[in-house]
Amino acid sequence: MIELPLGTPDVPRTVLCIGAHCDDIEIGCGGTLLRLAERYPKLRVHWVVLSSSPVRAAEARESAGRFLRNVERKEVVIKEFRNSFFPFVGAEIKEFFEEIKKHVEPDLVLTHSRTDLHQDHRLTSELTLNSFRDHLIFEYEIPKYDGDLGAPNFFMPLDTRHANDKVEHLLACFASQRDKRWFTRDLFLALMRLRGMECNSLSGFAEAFYCRKAVVA
Repeated sequence: MIELPLGTPDVPRTVLCIGAHCDDIEIGCGGTLLRLAERYPKLRVHWVVLSSSPVRAAEARESAGRFLRNVERKEVVIKEFRNSFFPFVGAEIKEFFEEIKKHVEPDLVLTHSRTDLHQDHRLTSELTLNSFRDHLIFEYEIPKYDGDLGAPNFFMPLDTRHANDKVEHLLACFASQRDKRWFTRDLFLALMRLRGMECNSLSGFAEAFYCRKAVVA
C-alpha cells in the first residue's frame, strides 16, 4: 500500500469534524481522531454536531471530551436542528455553515459520505462540499439499516488500542443508544476489521473514507 502522510508532527494542523447527529463523528472517524491527536501534538480540532436533545447533547460533550482528551486546542459546538428533517430546514443549516467558514480554516474536513441514504447525513455532506470547495475532505461511513456501505478509496489504519478505545468510548458515553440492535461492540469492530483487511493494516483494523479530490503537494 502507498502511504500518504499529512505532514510532519511539529506542524500545527486544523481538523474540522462535522456530524449530523451526536454519535456520528465518533462512529465514522473516532479512531482516526484518536490516531491524529496522538501523532500531531499541535492538532487543533473543531467538533460540530448539528442535531441534539438535552440528553444526547450531554452524551456528545462527554464523548468529545474522551476522544479529544489529548487535544489542547479544541472547540465543541452542538446545535439543535431537528433530527431527520434536515432537507426541510436546509436554509438554516446552510447559514450555520457560512458562519463556520468565517472562523475555521481547516487542513482536513471529516464529514458524512455524499452517497449516504440518510437524509440528514446526505445534506450535511452536500453542504460541507459546497462550503469547503478548496479543502481536503474525507467522507466517513456510518453502518445502518439502509445498506448503503460502498467501496471507499481512502483508508486510515488504526492500532488495536485505537480501535478498542473508540468502541469503549462509544459504549460508555451513549447510554441513550444502547437499546438499538446495531449499537454494539461487535458491529463497530467488524466494520473496522473489514476495512483493515481491505487496506492490509498491520493491526487488522482501519477506518475508511471517500475522497473526491486531493492534490499532492
